[in-house]
Amino acid sequence: MNDLVEKNNQNVLSSPKARKFAREVGVDVRDVVGSERLGRVIEKDIKEFVSSKLNKKENININKEYDHSEFGKVEIKEIQRIKKIAAPHLVNSWKNIPHVTNHDEADITEMEEFRNSLKDIYTGEKKKITPLAFIIKAVVSSLRKFPSFNSSIDDIENGKITLKKYYHIGIAVDTSHGLMVPKIRNVDKKNINEISEELKKISEDCRNLKIDKKEFFGGSITITSLGGIGGSFFTPIINYPEVAILGVGRSYKKQLFINEKFTTRNVLPLSLSYDHRIIDGAEAARFNNDLKDNLGSNFAYKLAI
Repeated sequence: MNDLVEKNNQNVLSSPKARKFAREVGVDVRDVVGSERLGRVIEKDIKEFVSSKLNKKENININKEYDHSEFGKVEIKEIQRIKKIAAPHLVNSWKNIPHVTNHDEADITEMEEFRNSLKDIYTGEKKKITPLAFIIKAVVSSLRKFPSFNSSIDDIENGKITLKKYYHIGIAVDTSHGLMVPKIRNVDKKNINEISEELKKISEDCRNLKIDKKEFFGGSITITSLGGIGGSFFTPIINYPEVAILGVGRSYKKQLFINEKFTTRNVLPLSLSYDHRIIDGAEAARFNNDLKDNLGSNFAYKLAI
């Protein structure tokens, strides 16, 4: 049977089993946001849709007691489509994953000095490589040492997880359409220049809505950076089915006590959220310590190779 259902001139993917179940419970499958690849609707999505409707009815007196327009002028706007699609995934992640966030700071003084000294060997012009390219490479190095961070839970009751042997890093891209998280594939096989160029390309493709939907799936871990906007620490939500996400704030100058004296250093705020079912606090702290070492003076130069 055809898995496509017409929805206001758009195609909605759903299995015959899901459509049959939807009819039995009185749900129009076209009203349900699918959680599978390409927005495909499955039976679980329909159950969650029904549950959300019941919860809304129970809380109607709290949430719909007054019309906002009674208190002043308002404007009603449609929620952007990408945010609509992302919403159930975020809710699912926040409800079902026991999040814990480890906050730390990395000394990136030497890394920044090295990054700012990079020049094109042919033109002599300064290379424009963002700190994020270095961070991505450093994260992959830590994933090698801590493979549980590069995993997904398949069946927690039976104690099964999938340990990934690839390194596809998700990057949260801020666009006018909403937040998108495409993947940079096989980062372990790419140098800083290649990662930097790919960062530019996928960011541009997302903003122009030219990114392939497949690029949003199959990640190892996600990095979300607010460095270009501002802020320090926050609590990023894990991008299910991954088990960890790294939040990066804006770097700033800080006085640190090193070699018996205070000195000004450039530090980077790190916020590592992880799934406590798989990763415990001690392991998260060790991961962050390793990541800090990777971003420090002893490793920054190697990352550029």
